[in-house]
Amino acid sequence: MARFSSRRGAQSALYGAVALLALHGAPALAQQLDYGNVDDASGGSATGGDAGAKGRGGHSIRSAGGGARTTIQPYLEVSQNLLAELKPGDDVLTYTAIAAGVDVALNGRNTQGAVSFRYERRITEKGNTANGDTISGLARVKHDLIPRTLSVEAGGLATRTRVDATGAGSLNPVATSSATTQIYSAYAGPALATHVGDVAVNGSYMVGYTKVDTKNGVTAVAGQPSSNIFDHSLSQSAQLSAGVRPGVIAPVGVTASGRYAQEDISNLDQRYRELNAGVQVTLPVTQDLALVGDVGYQDVQVSARDAVYDVNGVPVIGSNGRFVTDKSKPRAIAYDFSGLSWDAGVMWRPSRRTSLSAFVGRRYDSTTYYGSFSYAPNARSALGISVYDGISGFGSSLGNALRDVPTDFEVGRDPFNGNISGCGIGSTGGGCVNGALASLSSSVFRARGVNATYGMTVGRLRAGIGAGYVRRKFIAARGTVLGLADGTVDESWYVDGGVSGRLDRRSSFAVAVYSAWYNSGSAGNAKSNAVGANASYFRNLTDRLVGSAAVGIDGFSRKAAPDELVASGRIALRYNF
Repeated sequence: MARFSSRRGAQSALYGAVALLALHGAPALAQQLDYGNVDDASGGSATGGDAGAKGRGGHSIRSAGGGARTTIQPYLEVSQNLLAELKPGDDVLTYTAIAAGVDVALNGRNTQGAVSFRYERRITEKGNTANGDTISGLARVKHDLIPRTLSVEAGGLATRTRVDATGAGSLNPVATSSATTQIYSAYAGPALATHVGDVAVNGSYMVGYTKVDTKNGVTAVAGQPSSNIFDHSLSQSAQLSAGVRPGVIAPVGVTASGRYAQEDISNLDQRYRELNAGVQVTLPVTQDLALVGDVGYQDVQVSARDAVYDVNGVPVIGSNGRFVTDKSKPRAIAYDFSGLSWDAGVMWRPSRRTSLSAFVGRRYDSTTYYGSFSYAPNARSALGISVYDGISGFGSSLGNALRDVPTDFEVGRDPFNGNISGCGIGSTGGGCVNGALASLSSSVFRARGVNATYGMTVGRLRAGIGAGYVRRKFIAARGTVLGLADGTVDESWYVDGGVSGRLDRRSSFAVAVYSAWYNSGSAGNAKSNAVGANASYFRNLTDRLVGSAAVGIDGFSRKAAPDELVASGRIALRYNF
């Protein structure tokens, strides 16, 4: 993507970014803020983690404008796997896996996106793990119904994660783990960007659904309160703004905006609702630097119902493994705030490839900090950092992280279970869902954190890394079954990286490492750590048939149980259509 050809172009981009900030309103969903993000419509490919292993299969369709192409790569794969337990025992598990999947890259004039989907059936031959199915995938698509005016976007995630008794979640669970569960999340909605005379009008609406498919909805660790695992939720958000640039009616730009967000969580009918309205003023300092101030009104409420209790005063657990909701009683208010909100900061955008924003303010009756930085000096490297602060549930938090993934992402997959790595990195930036998946608790929370991704290409090599930290403070109504969670704070960190590339005309390799730390903050200071690494080799046997071999090691440690360490090996054949 070319740099701006003039200072006026940089100024135009800066004030366009400011308008987007007004559209999104409060920093509660800071991951969604598009100020500073370089246009992600440059396309790319969804590699599925097997860099260079596609052979010459697949179908490409050239777009109407020429040059850009849509690529569809379906495949079938069969593999033989061996897992050897090194700690705490010495069990050996062997199984055959049969998989079908498709990787799609959409790079057209009006449509950009990527889809990576895989279904795997595991057939156990030796060991104490039952046969099973795994669905995994990541999708992010944007389509312009009216170019530069009306668009619709959609995204989806299917992944398999390990859930600890404390509610901690971690990606890339080994096949021998019995504490694994499936997670699904999807969102879709339209966005409008137009002008009425000199007034810029922007609006959007998004609806999302998230489901955690587990039967063990209430878990317990000795000496700690029960963990209530998330079931499903429906989340919605809508934004509308109208504003004028500096110099149109005054030396400063003025934008009025409003935002609505709500998540309805099935566990005990929890509900999070937030309304924001405000006026934003933009004062240009230079052609690429502006001071921004916002003042408005905020109304936030979190509520839930209590559980049904038996004659002994014990909460009743239903057939779905979760607390039975007592709908005969009114909602209990867990959090209720309404009042003045404000924030102030700077926005700097010297080119389409560099952007910085930093804000401090007052939200949720406390001080807040948020911002972002993106830098893509050339087509071979991109850095993105975001700092966020807001209230949400698990479903809307995951949906926000999913929207942060670029439309031209490339995603790595664990060679032993086909699961996605959690980070999708494209030509102009990246996003990770690892932080959102670190805790599967059903309670609403306030999250403060930072996410960072970096991707680069050097010759035949492609490298990417994602890292992040999040601190959640849970919100629950006192005197209810969830009351023990109120005020509890947990923390999680993650690092996820990989390198891949071609060795010669017919062979390639991929190496991936990951680590995730979690501290529940509960009594007993429950902590866990997941760490692992794997390496794969791919060889094009024919134009469509690819052979591969992989080795890996995965470890999991926690205070309440013995450490786990598993070594893995795999050979596979893939046919690309």
